[in-house]
Amino acid sequence: MLALLERIAANPDTNSIDDLTAIMQKLRPAKPCQLAQASANIRTFTQLLQGKRSHAIALRHYLLQVFSARHQTRLYTDTGILPGNGFFSELLQRFTYRLLPPAVSDHCLRDCLDRVLPNKSDYVWMAGVPAEDWQALFDTLANAGKAERDAPYKKTIITHLLEAIQILSCRISAMGLEPDLIRNNPYLETFNSQFLIQNVEVQRYLCAYANYLNGDPAPVADTNNLLPMLDQCDSLVSNIRQNAMIYGTSVALTYLLVRLHQSIARLRKLLLLIDVSQDSRNSIRVENADASTAPSSRFTAGLALGLEFIKTHKRKYAIRELLASNINLLARNITENASRTGERYLTKNSREYFSMFRSAAGAGFIVGILAVLTIFIHHLHAAPLVEAFLLSLNYSVGLILIHVLHLTVATKQPAMTASRIVAELHSRDGRNIDLDSLVELITKVARTQFIAVLGNLLMAFPVTYLLAWGYFLLQGQHLVPIEKAEHMLHDINPLHSLALFYAAITGVCLFLVGLISGYYDNKSVYANVRVRIEQLHWLQSLLGKKRLIKFAAYMESNLGGLMGSLNFGIMLGSIGTLGYMLGLPIDIRQITFSAANFALALFSIENKASWQIVVTGTLGVLSIGFINLLMSFSLALFVALRSRQVRFNNWLTLLKALLMHFIKSPLDFFVQPKKQLQHCQRIEHIDITGIWKVSIDVESTSIRWK
Repeated sequence: MLALLERIAANPDTNSIDDLTAIMQKLRPAKPCQLAQASANIRTFTQLLQGKRSHAIALRHYLLQVFSARHQTRLYTDTGILPGNGFFSELLQRFTYRLLPPAVSDHCLRDCLDRVLPNKSDYVWMAGVPAEDWQALFDTLANAGKAERDAPYKKTIITHLLEAIQILSCRISAMGLEPDLIRNNPYLETFNSQFLIQNVEVQRYLCAYANYLNGDPAPVADTNNLLPMLDQCDSLVSNIRQNAMIYGTSVALTYLLVRLHQSIARLRKLLLLIDVSQDSRNSIRVENADASTAPSSRFTAGLALGLEFIKTHKRKYAIRELLASNINLLARNITENASRTGERYLTKNSREYFSMFRSAAGAGFIVGILAVLTIFIHHLHAAPLVEAFLLSLNYSVGLILIHVLHLTVATKQPAMTASRIVAELHSRDGRNIDLDSLVELITKVARTQFIAVLGNLLMAFPVTYLLAWGYFLLQGQHLVPIEKAEHMLHDINPLHSLALFYAAITGVCLFLVGLISGYYDNKSVYANVRVRIEQLHWLQSLLGKKRLIKFAAYMESNLGGLMGSLNFGIMLGSIGTLGYMLGLPIDIRQITFSAANFALALFSIENKASWQIVVTGTLGVLSIGFINLLMSFSLALFVALRSRQVRFNNWLTLLKALLMHFIKSPLDFFVQPKKQLQHCQRIEHIDITGIWKVSIDVESTSIRWK
């Protein structure tokens, strides 16, 4: 290291980054996780510079030359901030750059980071070095001695910072006028918009600062007026995010909000770095402090910003960060809509419990008809793609009819109820979660799911069986040939077929249906579907104004459910054909349709149906249903947790509470409990119709009339 410093001192006018790269190579520990070694290297380097004042002066001059000789603005305005080309364009660009990185220039400071810090993990050990060690190093360089030759370089660096501040301020103003934001908050396009006013204040501040750099003795205004403006801009961004939970959002709006928030945060940090009004405050603070004083706020902010530059630049092509920063809000909107839909899948009393059974039974009746129609489509022996189209049409029309009639397919519930459970996990105060309420909610979900499955199966099986019997009576032959029936029985066998694997694929499809439904529910609000439908003159002339208004309101409330049913029908009808054409083990097994196929197969084999076949088929149908529900619920729960950024660490406690509740009241998970009177008290002398008075003692169940 000493030889390297002597070489820098011997060549004072160089601005090559080779020596800086060599210095970082000496300071870098063998492994990024060796933070103690990294700190020791920094302290040793600091002591070496303190012992050789001339080397410290030469190194400071060299670093100023390296920085001032290169364009710095892009480092301050672009690194760690999403570009303006949109989410999908940026995603594609990151994929492309991971395969073929862009050309770099030695004249751009941002590009030089790759040469100075070539390892992707350099930010790990640099962030692990204590701030006090970094401050000691930079204080040694700053206090080594004044050199008049360094003044132009410092002025150049500050000028680049001022340019970056101006660019960021103009970008914030431009983003504040984007149509997506104005649609959410029309106030933003007025003269009093905070996004516009902050730019006026920044320009005034920059003019005063430029005069100060040119020798104007007038003091530069501090940032006390600017920072509150940026706080108001941040508050506006937060309000728009909250409004998006009500009025819907889009990928473009989410991307814009993230970029706007990053730009505001960066502008605030740069203003803190160049605020000359802090110099006098810091000097007073240092005079009154002892040697153990922690690093100044200005240095801490500068160090944090430098480490942020290094980390974000090293991960500039990372896909995960882009997805995490943009998808959370959109995913939360989708799961919020799913959560609201999930409310109707929770029964709170006996009336709702039996209503759910009737709703599920009605869906089971339609599924039985769909299963028979599926057999007729197979009898056509059409080409694979034609058959896939007909099957998809059959399933989609049937599922849409189920939705329109307010009936219930049991396996569509978990994707909705998982979001409702996560909503309960996200406690009101953010810290304490009422486990008793959560256990009660999960119990409601379990028994509602049970009665829905029961309703589907108890109707789908006999309806399909009766339809097969009716076909036999009319045609004199079985709807399903014996060979096909045996194949159908094999398809639901959990041990000798891929039934459970196909059931897991179906669970993924059901999870995707939940996301699709939530997406279109969000879309219907964000895109003003109701208003746009009401403006269709040709539809108004066809339906009339009153019917059009009702139709528009229905579509706004049910667009998600309709699109979910349509897409699930397409999945049911086409995934098996897709697997056949690709030669891959891909197919669908859904519990209600499997029960209907089981009924068709049992009727076709007639007297050959042994008890082993019945037991195996029954267990196969139930296990398919279990995997359907488990897979869709698990995926929906995972996405809902991630979208809300909930970290729930009491799963074991929750499982214990559920187990204790099951041991105490196992029927609560399957049957709606009778409503019990709480806090029974004696009520006396209730006047009825002004003539009779009744005294009721609920505890002794005695009633006395007077």
